[in-house]
Amino acid sequence: MKEEFKGLAGFLAAALGASAALLAWAPLARVNVEGGFDGRHQDLSVLYVDLPLVAAGGAMVGLAFWSLTLRRFHRPWLAALVSAIAVALGVWGLTSWWAPYQAPEFTY
Repeated sequence: MKEEFKGLAGFLAAALGASAALLAWAPLARVNVEGGFDGRHQDLSVLYVDLPLVAAGGAMVGLAFWSLTLRRFHRPWLAALVSAIAVALGVWGLTSWWAPYQAPEFTY
């Protein structure tokens, strides 16, 4: 495999990791963007704090595992497999661990 294609495949691994992380994160953050009941608890900090962190984390996980596996084993198909598995585990960890803050609906 030529070096240009290895770089392109690494870029694709990063793009797929970022998009998978964002697609898994978006439904969880919807409550804060829409505001919940009557739009009272809208918190747009998820857009300028969490959104870039989730996108960068997804891209870095995919790219890091791609490059480390390719450097160690010199097999692009193995690097793609390891990168996909790492992104899937990262998305699973994101959806099971991260939960946006939700203020109580009714305060007395």
